[in-house]
Amino acid sequence: MPDDDYVEAVLSVVERIPPGKVLSYGDIAELVGVGGPRQVGWVMSHYGGAVPWWRVVRADGQPAGCHAGEAVRRLRSEGTPFREPSGDRVDMRRARWEA
Repeated sequence: MPDDDYVEAVLSVVERIPPGKVLSYGDIAELVGVGGPRQVGWVMSHYGGAVPWWRVVRADGQPAGCHAGEAVRRLRSEGTPFREPSGDRVDMRRARWEA
């Protein structure tokens, strides 16, 4: 289980992702400088409800499976670019936030 400082660091990064942009779990781990995608995923699954969780996606642009429909709906409402107009994968090349 990650310590409180790690949890706070992950959530702080997620809070800063602007509407229409996304980061992958791995991107967040790199910005925090500790851990990896799985640790970020753990933090998001336990503490991510109060931050824009839908802006965190897998490296291939697909939202987490547990809330994929809701995440896609929210991402589309923010104007996030998708790979295909009716698809469920974010276009990471255009949507990735350059923090």
